[in-house]
Amino acid sequence: MTDTNMNIVSEPLHEHRSLWGDVWRQFRTHKGAVVGVAVFTFIVLVVVLGPFIHTIDPTFLDIRNKNLAPTLAHPMGTDNLGRDMLAQVMAGGQVSMLVGVTAMLLSLVLGAFIGVIAGYFKILDGVLMRLTDLFLALPILPLLLVIIMLFRDSLRSVFGPETGIFILIVFVIGITSWMQTARIVRGEVLALKEQEFIIAARSIGTRRHRIISRHILPNVLSPILVSATLGIANAIITESALSFLGLGFPSDFPTWGRLLFDGKDFMQLTPARVIWPGLAISLTVLSVNYIGDGLRDALDPRIRGR
Repeated sequence: MTDTNMNIVSEPLHEHRSLWGDVWRQFRTHKGAVVGVAVFTFIVLVVVLGPFIHTIDPTFLDIRNKNLAPTLAHPMGTDNLGRDMLAQVMAGGQVSMLVGVTAMLLSLVLGAFIGVIAGYFKILDGVLMRLTDLFLALPILPLLLVIIMLFRDSLRSVFGPETGIFILIVFVIGITSWMQTARIVRGEVLALKEQEFIIAARSIGTRRHRIISRHILPNVLSPILVSATLGIANAIITESALSFLGLGFPSDFPTWGRLLFDGKDFMQLTPARVIWPGLAISLTVLSVNYIGDGLRDALDPRIRGR
């Protein structure tokens, strides 16, 4: 036997672990989050791909088949004008989710920007946090109603009835829902800027904007991701509330909240008109909230055991 063979020492193989791999493994242990992902994915697939399978126009009027119970041709029945409820729920879901995602992105960018600036620059901390407290103290729903009543007609005349009200609703939801993100991000930045690697970066003359972009922002992604999931749910509920009050999209441009508003007067005749959009809102918001809970646990290093 040669020396080469005698000196061979078997070394234990260590499994390569990554941050996002640990996050995914912890996320899978949260049963509610896994179910939430499945439900939310199913809703998104129905809303996006459903119109290619169920090809009935949601605005098509069929007076002879109005107020129908669920049938094979109309699985969710029809409304008082003969419009197919399934087609309307799918079309309304596209608008509601688009509003939720867009408003969430606006509030997330605004909240993260204010949180990072307030946490890193001490001179601006007091002013920005008092501004945040001011927005938190405002009665949000009356404020939304006032803003929409003031600017709805002017934006409709400039951008059209659908695009104008979409821009207005996304804007008002976005600028009234950034405060929680700002406070959470500020707290994370206050803790991060006293860490050794930030102090070392400052000591070698690294510019502030590079410290923020390369060291601060990557380390505050965890609360931002959690805020993103909860922001979608909050935006969908707010848009549904505004539409239910008759201040959202026009009746020929359905959203889930608008379908509830249109169907409230026919609850005794055709209760399915409010059951289906209400169920869609509830399942979407509930699934997104569970996903947020799972992300919060998975991104917490103490729970991951790191």
